[in-house]
Amino acid sequence: MKQRLWICWLGLLIYLISAPPALHASETPDKLVVLTFDDAVKSHRTFVAPLLQELGFGATFFVTQRWMRDRENFLTWQEIAEIHAMGFEIGNHTWTHEFFSTPRAAANLAPDLAQLESALQKAGVPEPVSFAYPANRFGPEAVSVLGRRGYRFARRGLQPEISLEQMSEQVRIGPAFDPTVHHRLLIPSTAVPDPRWTLDLLQQAVAKARQGKIVVFQFHGVPDPVHPWVDFDPDTFRAFMAFLKKNEFRVIALRDLEEYLPASAPPDRLLHERWPAEEKSR
Repeated sequence: MKQRLWICWLGLLIYLISAPPALHASETPDKLVVLTFDDAVKSHRTFVAPLLQELGFGATFFVTQRWMRDRENFLTWQEIAEIHAMGFEIGNHTWTHEFFSTPRAAANLAPDLAQLESALQKAGVPEPVSFAYPANRFGPEAVSVLGRRGYRFARRGLQPEISLEQMSEQVRIGPAFDPTVHHRLLIPSTAVPDPRWTLDLLQQAVAKARQGKIVVFQFHGVPDPVHPWVDFDPDTFRAFMAFLKKNEFRVIALRDLEEYLPASAPPDRLLHERWPAEEKSR
């Protein structure tokens, strides 16, 4: 009996020594990257999703009905369902793509979210848990609506850390997501690539994925013929994905951040602010 008990304890000891340690928010690994794609652009299905699937990467596709009547350049509900079936996350980018940063506009956010959720359900796509603020505009009222509706993650832009004036003057790299500083419903974008972005700039941005910080990319169409200001070159995108693969970055969807977040939300000062700030008086 004693010998059998000793063997059991020995086996447990060997397991504890050899088993990998549990990963906590304070132990977020380096080289962690989140890919997001906005606006339901046709190239998400024809080019982006197949390439990411081939590489074994995760990603979140934020869809809106705003431009979907243009079937030549934007996704159909069937194509959105196909992206979901490929293993990618489908997030809510609102039905109308209106701005919800003011108190008055935020009063319409809940029914807008529900309309897109209903359409996704009809297409066989699960109810989304991630949200992207249209035009990256946010306010405390909108954050409150998202929380009440059970959204677990919401992505904003580079603002207010990087102003629009700074972005127009030259390409700017925004803050990396720090789970100990940023609230999960106000996750900052580290980069919003546009035609000016080069492979070198993308590599500079992804270098921020260290010391517990996570880099979040906000892409649009690859390419995006309807929104040229956020159009992105497919060849540069392919080269960047190859760089991430070669250098062993962990590329995930927004929903996959759950295991890297602390148990309690940090006191993010932006929970009480809005961007743009001047919209408060409108």
